[in-house]
Amino acid sequence: MRAEAASNERFADKQKEGDVRSKNIVAAKAVADAIRTSLGPKGMDKMIETKDGEVLITNDGATIMSHMQVFHPTARMLVELSKAQDIEAGDGTTSVVVLCGSMLNQCQKLLSKGIHPTHITEAFQSAATKAEEVLDSVAIPVDLEDRPSLVQAATTSLASKVISAHSDVLAPLAVDAVLRVLDPAMPDNVDLDNIKVVKALGGTVEEAELIEGLVFPKRASHVASGPTRIAGAKIGLIQFCLSAPKTDMENTVVVSEYSAMDRVLDSERKHILKLCKAIKASGCNVLLVQKSILRDAAKMKIMVVTNVERDDIEFVSKTVGARPVAHIDHLTPRRLASAPREEVSTTRKRIVKITGVPKPCPTVCLLVRGSNKLVLDEAERSMHDALCVVRAIVKKRALIVGGGAPETEVALKLTEWANTLTGMSSVCTRAFAEALEVIPYTLAENAGLYPIHIVTELRKRHAEGCSTAGINVRSGCISDLLKEDVRQPLLVSTSAIALATETVRMILKVDDIVPVR
Repeated sequence: MRAEAASNERFADKQKEGDVRSKNIVAAKAVADAIRTSLGPKGMDKMIETKDGEVLITNDGATIMSHMQVFHPTARMLVELSKAQDIEAGDGTTSVVVLCGSMLNQCQKLLSKGIHPTHITEAFQSAATKAEEVLDSVAIPVDLEDRPSLVQAATTSLASKVISAHSDVLAPLAVDAVLRVLDPAMPDNVDLDNIKVVKALGGTVEEAELIEGLVFPKRASHVASGPTRIAGAKIGLIQFCLSAPKTDMENTVVVSEYSAMDRVLDSERKHILKLCKAIKASGCNVLLVQKSILRDAAKMKIMVVTNVERDDIEFVSKTVGARPVAHIDHLTPRRLASAPREEVSTTRKRIVKITGVPKPCPTVCLLVRGSNKLVLDEAERSMHDALCVVRAIVKKRALIVGGGAPETEVALKLTEWANTLTGMSSVCTRAFAEALEVIPYTLAENAGLYPIHIVTELRKRHAEGCSTAGINVRSGCISDLLKEDVRQPLLVSTSAIALATETVRMILKVDDIVPVR
């Protein structure tokens, strides 16, 4: 009886482990299926309504995942997976989630055959390593001097965006921006914090421009007809609010006479005038400040640019070379920056440009425009992806073709490799290879093609030795995408496979969910 009870208890434990894994896989697959229709140039867009009523229209995987309300812990792992891909490569945030969902689907089939999760995870890890070797073998080395190849890679990343019609304008800007901030001390990486994307409402996306200097999406203060253009600027950066003094604690001042009120207002005016005189005495004629009520500054021919965000202080300081000032007494000529070669101007489209600054650090600004807020936000996200793609090429200087070609080639080579293996390793490796084909299948499905026919034809072309054959969604057929100039960074695919495999292995190793109070 005791042996029978122990046997029943072990059976119950195994059944519980299977139920937990099954629930985890179902939750993760649900997230992957929700985002799958957004993959590729013909993918659908998602309309997202935030808690405060704001509406976003995008097909960017990282943006969609970050706004999803996900409660299941395993499903949240896919949200983190998308963020990790965005940090590592900047592109492929939808592909990595779709890949993970497909791998989990294959794992579910393997588990139903009685294969232990440990054997599956070990085989998947070996397959991922082999997949990276295959991708390295078909990659095309690229030099940073080859600007057309970099532009083509950025154009490919923009092909699936809402603003893809303007990729011929945005892609060269992204390439030029990254190349200008490339630090010789770090030749294998780029600090994208040195590139600031500034949004300006009004105009069209085609009016985007690269500015070597600073740009603020607002006009300078026009109180008392202040200056709108200053040549030979002396720039001061203020980190405190220029206003009348206030007490350290809350209080209420009751004024019962008009004469007393006049004295209070006169005292405030004198204090503000004193601040203006101190600024003028330092030689400053362009003042960057968060908040200000310096009405008298305009009379002294000082341009005041307000609403400078606290998060932008470091970028502004690096760009113009001005040292932030925390008190008016510290505003001295040594802390000012100068723009001797060009000027500070307010254009007719309500922006302030500061150019001609001898920058101590290589920084640039990308000004993007849009006719409405939805287009403007999507243009900013698309530009971020294009910048990340160029950065990925800097980190790993190789390109591969897109259109599902690398995944199909890896699937073919892994299937051949699986035939040389024995036992469960062969079965699991073959399942891993089959999971990779979800990318070309989904690309064909989202483009309105017949996915089974397309994927079968794609396998045939790769089996014949054409490793660059991929799905041409424009013509609806299989073609040599190397001749079509559809290229993407090698890092995007290698990172997606590695991160998706790591997440799948982590999910499979979970056999119970323990709630904590």
